[in-house]
Amino acid sequence: MNPLPEHLSLTPDHHLAIGGVDTVELAKEYGTPLFVYDIATVRTNIRAFKKAFEANQVDYNIAYASKAFSCLAVYEVINQEEIAVDVVSGGELYTAIQADVPAKNIHFHGNNKSKEELELALEYGVGCYIVDNFYEIELLNQVAADYDTIVTVQLRIAPGFSAHTHDFIRTGQRDSKFGFDLENGQALEAIKRVLSMDNLNLHGLHCHIGSQIFESEAFALAAEKLMCFLADIRLETDFVAKSLNLGGGFGIKYTDQDQVTSIQAHIDAVCRRTKELANTYNYPLPEIWVEPGRSIVGAAALTLYTIGSKKNIHGIRNYLAVDGGMTDNIRPALYQAKYQGLLANRAAEENQELYSIAGKCCESGDMLIWDLPLPYVETNDLLAVLSTGAYGYSMASNYNRLPRPAVVFVEEGQARLAIRRETYQDLIDLDYR
Repeated sequence: MNPLPEHLSLTPDHHLAIGGVDTVELAKEYGTPLFVYDIATVRTNIRAFKKAFEANQVDYNIAYASKAFSCLAVYEVINQEEIAVDVVSGGELYTAIQADVPAKNIHFHGNNKSKEELELALEYGVGCYIVDNFYEIELLNQVAADYDTIVTVQLRIAPGFSAHTHDFIRTGQRDSKFGFDLENGQALEAIKRVLSMDNLNLHGLHCHIGSQIFESEAFALAAEKLMCFLADIRLETDFVAKSLNLGGGFGIKYTDQDQVTSIQAHIDAVCRRTKELANTYNYPLPEIWVEPGRSIVGAAALTLYTIGSKKNIHGIRNYLAVDGGMTDNIRPALYQAKYQGLLANRAAEENQELYSIAGKCCESGDMLIWDLPLPYVETNDLLAVLSTGAYGYSMASNYNRLPRPAVVFVEEGQARLAIRRETYQDLIDLDYR
């Protein structure tokens, strides 16, 4: 593995530290499995997006994509950094409101928002609705009318292509459950329909072309597709967009094979292409919106596990089993995501052997990492899996009735509990018999 990321270091005892806090001590105090977030890194990533936009001298809006990881404590950090929040459910919306996120700074996504969710959003005064389909146009207009209000909307457009990524996380292609298709006329029809509604105010267009994208050109192409479409729309309807939302999907480093593009390079490419096309079409430059999630929290966290059983199949494989697995990180099983790891309690030792890291669920597919180089491992060693801050806890489950882990935030050498570990009692609190 290459040198450690800046937020990780070694203690004098050769333990791995995150944000200046010894991971071995964290494991002793909070148990394992344990998610640990370095909040200074979260703040640095948010500020990198701001800096990139400001260097390009454009109006912008950054909304944290809650689905990457949401809880009261992380929303508190987002609030402190003064960016918006993107939610995709009533539960995320409720959590954000309870964390005192201003409702006007919340953008409500989702391909099947219920009437009850929309009513909740209207009661809170959510700032923008990203409308996904014709059903939602009619429903949102009716609910807004019931509340005697006009709501701000963006229309989600499927631009007809998706970036190179796993099939499960491609979202911009024509054959997708998300958005209005650009090529078959749906998008134009949706715009005309929204413009005819009394209780919907069309602010702009939205697209999201996928996740874990490294190529800046993919985002620039999305901007180009939508800007060209906006120019055509203006000719037909006189509508001029105030915002152009290019979603998220900015890739992060999981392994040494990932060739990560900087946030600055991504935003430079988007702003440059958008400015060029605005100039070509004599179109007022819209405010550029993005929705980073993984690129804010993903690399900021690691997961600590205690190693339990070992199994050697001579000439084939060495297995190590940890006290977590697909219940706290479904990504390897779901779409073959790859991670790096190291022994947190012996972080300076030379690697001697290849091990495959198995979870404890009763599934053959519950594997976290295949063929990970490590020193010779003993039971009760502490394994740190890196870059688990996105879609780990947020996709966690109680499969096999395993309690979900605790989450700890570290900042300026101090640790605080953000989410407590579930107990066995928690597992049965909703049960009846």
